[in-house]
Amino acid sequence: MHIHILGICGTFMGGIAVLAKQAGHRVTGCDANVYPPMSTQLEAQGIALIEGFDPAQTQLDPDIYVIGNVVSRGNPLMEEILNRGLPYISGPQWLSENVLQGKWVLAVAGTHGKTTTSSMLAWILEYAGLAPGFLIGGVPENFAVSARLPQTPPMPIPSPMQGEGKGGGSAKEYSVNDFQLPSPQPSPSQGEGDKSPFFVIEADEYDTAFFDKRSKFVHYRPRTAVLNNLEFDHADIFDDLPAIEKQFHHLVRTVPQQGLVVVNGKEASLQRVLDKGCWTPVEKFGTDADWQAANASGDGSFDVLHQGKALGRVQWDLLGEHNRMNALATIAAARHVGVSPEVSMAALGEFKNVKRRMEVRGEVNGVTVYDDFAHHPTAIDTTVAGLRAKVGKARIIAVLEPRSNTMKLGVMKNALPASLKQADLVFCFSANLGWDAKEALQSIAAKTQVHDDLNSLINAIVKVASPGDQVLVMSNGGFGGIHQKLLDALKSTS
Repeated sequence: MHIHILGICGTFMGGIAVLAKQAGHRVTGCDANVYPPMSTQLEAQGIALIEGFDPAQTQLDPDIYVIGNVVSRGNPLMEEILNRGLPYISGPQWLSENVLQGKWVLAVAGTHGKTTTSSMLAWILEYAGLAPGFLIGGVPENFAVSARLPQTPPMPIPSPMQGEGKGGGSAKEYSVNDFQLPSPQPSPSQGEGDKSPFFVIEADEYDTAFFDKRSKFVHYRPRTAVLNNLEFDHADIFDDLPAIEKQFHHLVRTVPQQGLVVVNGKEASLQRVLDKGCWTPVEKFGTDADWQAANASGDGSFDVLHQGKALGRVQWDLLGEHNRMNALATIAAARHVGVSPEVSMAALGEFKNVKRRMEVRGEVNGVTVYDDFAHHPTAIDTTVAGLRAKVGKARIIAVLEPRSNTMKLGVMKNALPASLKQADLVFCFSANLGWDAKEALQSIAAKTQVHDDLNSLINAIVKVASPGDQVLVMSNGGFGGIHQKLLDALKSTS
């Protein structure tokens, strides 16, 4: 089958493209803006990309068009598809019908941390020999791709119990020695029936498509659902927090009685979601009810407690409470499919973070440049705090592009100054904003510069940067390639 994907360079739709290609389909796609890491990944997979949405693309004559939610009415190619009555489907629905049907889906939802938590969970299952499929809104370093179909496990998968008291458990407790790392690719002679039943997906609450305004995650029908956190976001489609809570309730409604809902116990918003109705066992993390982190040290390691009992220690170099919470969620979710906490903790010790999550892009003259996806004030605050914990008293230069639809609308602008409190200097790129960034950042004006021209912004950063500085670039887009341009500019001044 030939599939043509509109909006292919978004992290989700790019993942759809990879899965379709792996399934043997011919895949082409188009988008208005193409930038790494997704464009690089698609090219490596041999997927042809077309710039723009020219109606002439209908001459490709695909069997079906898969429509990303970046596409709206008025898009010239979409209008041609509608006028000619050509077959089309949303990305989430295509995924549900062609990949997720019959799978044990583990879905990770929340305002923050979905990508990192999904990556952790997929890696734990991989480490445990369960060879899961996954679709993640980023590129996990442990896999180097954002999506893949379930693989053939290196040995038969043990059957998880449906319940061991509250929240399930495993049919037996496993040790690390019970598992082997799976082969990267299944043998061509092995049939589809030998593939892993597990699929990990980053479950986004954003709407599905212009013709389907439900949240994407209602299509996924998870058996194991992680609710990481819940704040107001996506102001372009949601009026307020209760509107988002309603969508999360719709997700909870799809989880079966024999499933598990893993919930951040510190979030009042998620408790309100559960209070609307839940027909599934619940385990909470971050509270003394079920899963806790304790005795965190400066190197990132911490103890894992289950119902007050110490189970072991995670030895890794990820910092911050948010990462400990992410880890607890994955340990609980993995236990539901039969992976013991001990195996999960060992796997987390070998977890590598996701691209664009505090990713070092280079160092020039003692100045280190990071790339991070943070764009919501809570995520910005957490990211800056994490870097502060890592670099101590070194000077942090925060470089921010308020690019998301919510940030462009200015809904979160008043929260920005507090989110940048631990940065020593702040540079804000104000192009295409519908609000005055200087005014919004007035309370931290003494350490802040605002620029609406990218070259001017880069020159200003280079002018103040000195050896030992940590330049933290935060954006949910390509930011005009600022990372490499900044490194090149720093080199030219040496």
